[in-house]
Amino acid sequence: MLRVAVIGSGPSGVYTAQSLIEQQAVPDLEVYVLDRLPCPYGLVRYGVAPDHEKIKSLQNNLRTVLEHPRAHFVGNVEVGAPGLGVAELREIFDAVVFCVGAATDRHLGIPGEELPGSHPATEFVAWYSAHPDAAALRFTLAARSALVIGVGNVAVDVARMLSRGAAELATTDMPQGPLSALADSRVEDVWMVGRRGPSQAKFTTKELRELGSLPDTEVRVRPEELALDPAYQDPGALPAVARRNVEVLRGWAERQAAGPERPDTAPESSPARRRRRIHLRFFLRPVEILGDAGGVRAVRFERTAPDGHGGVSGTGEFEEIEGQLVLRSVGYRGTPQPGLPFDETTGTVPHQAGRVLRDGSPLPGVYVAGWIKRGPTGVIGTNRPCAKETALSLLADAPALAEHASAGDPVTALIRAGQRPVTWPGWLAIEAAEAEWGRGLGRGTVKLPDWSGLLDAAHTAERSS
Repeated sequence: MLRVAVIGSGPSGVYTAQSLIEQQAVPDLEVYVLDRLPCPYGLVRYGVAPDHEKIKSLQNNLRTVLEHPRAHFVGNVEVGAPGLGVAELREIFDAVVFCVGAATDRHLGIPGEELPGSHPATEFVAWYSAHPDAAALRFTLAARSALVIGVGNVAVDVARMLSRGAAELATTDMPQGPLSALADSRVEDVWMVGRRGPSQAKFTTKELRELGSLPDTEVRVRPEELALDPAYQDPGALPAVARRNVEVLRGWAERQAAGPERPDTAPESSPARRRRRIHLRFFLRPVEILGDAGGVRAVRFERTAPDGHGGVSGTGEFEEIEGQLVLRSVGYRGTPQPGLPFDETTGTVPHQAGRVLRDGSPLPGVYVAGWIKRGPTGVIGTNRPCAKETALSLLADAPALAEHASAGDPVTALIRAGQRPVTWPGWLAIEAAEAEWGRGLGRGTVKLPDWSGLLDAAHTAERSS
């Protein structure tokens, strides 16, 4: 029997497990999907916005894989902790596949980035998604104006969540604390700002269009910033997504120009008066976050212009945008994994077709898949071919791996290594506890937001069984 540990239960980890258990070449193969959290599904549970129920339903597909007889979910396992490094994992398992994603944010590297009120956007996402590591975070949303720096899908999610009403989110699994904070929010203006033009923005058209369908919210763009993009007037040569994005932005600009009355100057009783405004700004590069120990007050930007080579250059012109909350969404970055080589330039583990390379040579029995393998690129579905490539490499190595011949029960071995695993029955107990908590609040399922609640639910059920 070949026993494989997959580290990480997000899409890349589960797709790797699926590729391994569905193949026929090595029939006696079992996969143990380990995760630091007591809950599976990774960013599908803790990164997808709560109002994106269709994407969140992908959990059902991941669940089918984890319920396979030769797949075993083992949560609450801290890989890299004393006594559970790569060497110890290789004593328990015949092969180890790291699918740990990209766990940190990229930094802007500008003055004021660490001022109170300036946060990585992923902290805000973790807060409203009930990630247990974010249980101590508090976003009071007392700001009148909020700035989101970045123009990717995460930035759009954050801007949309700042603009949504709490009543629309009450039917989701959002925890009660963030839901109450959004109900009390005073945010009126949300600014989403990118240093390049609209044709180079990283959001998808579906995400972009959602901003225009929010109740009581107006989307504003500046025609002169759209026109500055060389591809704006003739988007025919652009990739399909960029072309559709330009078309959506152009439509908003045309409607905005044709409007007889701007919402911010209309009487309070006028239907044209909207409660919130989302401003999409382009060709602005942040150079300083302004404020003091009391908090952020504005962001200073330098206007940029296309440099003719696909990038932008500074113009020496500056603009300040007021904001008491700044959410930085400029990309993810992988982190070094204990015992593995790491490329600081790319934020990835060096590999060849998924086989981890140390000094150019494969590290026996150790593999990578997902963002830690290729960098934070693509969408959820991009993980499928990436995982399959790694699985094929592992299967090709199966004869040599089988000589390793791990023995004993892996879960017992993890306990001996100082871990307190949460297995599938424990996760089912967490699900039941979240459903019960939601009923008590008069809602549907509501996520447990902290480590103690999750582990109490899981271990209580496992002890009783």
